[in-house]
Amino acid sequence: MSVSATEGATSGLLALAGSSSADSAKATSDHDTFLQLLVAQLKYQDPMNPTDSSQFMAQNAQFTALEKMQSVADGMDKLLSAQMSFGAAGMIGRQVSWVDASGATQTGVASGVSFPATGPVLTVGGVSVPVTSVTAVATPSSSPSA
Repeated sequence: MSVSATEGATSGLLALAGSSSADSAKATSDHDTFLQLLVAQLKYQDPMNPTDSSQFMAQNAQFTALEKMQSVADGMDKLLSAQMSFGAAGMIGRQVSWVDASGATQTGVASGVSFPATGPVLTVGGVSVPVTSVTAVATPSSSPSA
């Protein structure tokens, strides 16, 4: 009985370690669950064949490392989003080309930018153009003065 309970707790630890947490409340919940599984593992271990405590420390270290890596990944996502927003703002007043829904290449001067949750969107001649659809950016050609 103690072997299956320990294996169940260990498989729960592995499943928990593979999960990602987007916010601190979720991370706290995951950490609490990890500790509950660790206590269950200790509670149901075979007293004649106790588990090596270094294994528990290694599992805790792995879980902490995963939390930190997720935190770094979240930070990189925020940095990429900010970089795309700054890039989109830099396109205002420039001539942009993009491929529309029908597959045709369109060109116009970007007059504004908005920042919905899906990513920056340029306004070009009254048309909303996702920054990810832009294929070229150039300085608008000025007409010669007569």
